[in-house]
Amino acid sequence: MITHIQGRLVEKNPTDVVIDCNGVGYLLNISLHTFSQIPDQEHLKLYAYLIVREDAHTLYGFSSLSEREIFKLLISVSGIGASTARTMLSSLNPQEIKEAIAHEDVRLIQSIKGIGAKTAARVILDLKDKVLKVYDIDEVSVNKNNTNKDEALSALEVLGFAKKQSERVLDKLLAQQPDANVESLIKDALKNL
Repeated sequence: MITHIQGRLVEKNPTDVVIDCNGVGYLLNISLHTFSQIPDQEHLKLYAYLIVREDAHTLYGFSSLSEREIFKLLISVSGIGASTARTMLSSLNPQEIKEAIAHEDVRLIQSIKGIGAKTAARVILDLKDKVLKVYDIDEVSVNKNNTNKDEALSALEVLGFAKKQSERVLDKLLAQQPDANVESLIKDALKNL
């Protein structure tokens, strides 16, 4: 396994770089996030991940270990290949992806080109526990928002409002005010229903 490549930057493009390492040029596919992190200096070190297939050995380069770990998590999901994972890391930075998964933000993940609702839901389902455990994201805030949303949703249902419509309104409100309490959520939702 090639864990990193360090050498002289020969070529830099938004999708790939070539690093000369002791006379051998390595082509590494990169995300736009990594591209933006690469300094314009001659000496460069990128963390690498090698994918071996029947027809190709492809190297992917990352500016940080964190980005490489997110890439490895993403390609472990059924239906997400290396190019889709790279597109995801080009659209959102690694921190945004971690938070979207932890907070079950299907809409944000679905906003990435080539990701549909089913794939976004599968990413969250497969990776949420790993992301919470590995990156120690504050699950209390995630659960607090979900609990507040659930309580507000059940109150609105008791008042006779349709669940889907109420849920849509609550999602919008929570996107604007993530720390809103149950009472304010219900009041604001009633104004929008």
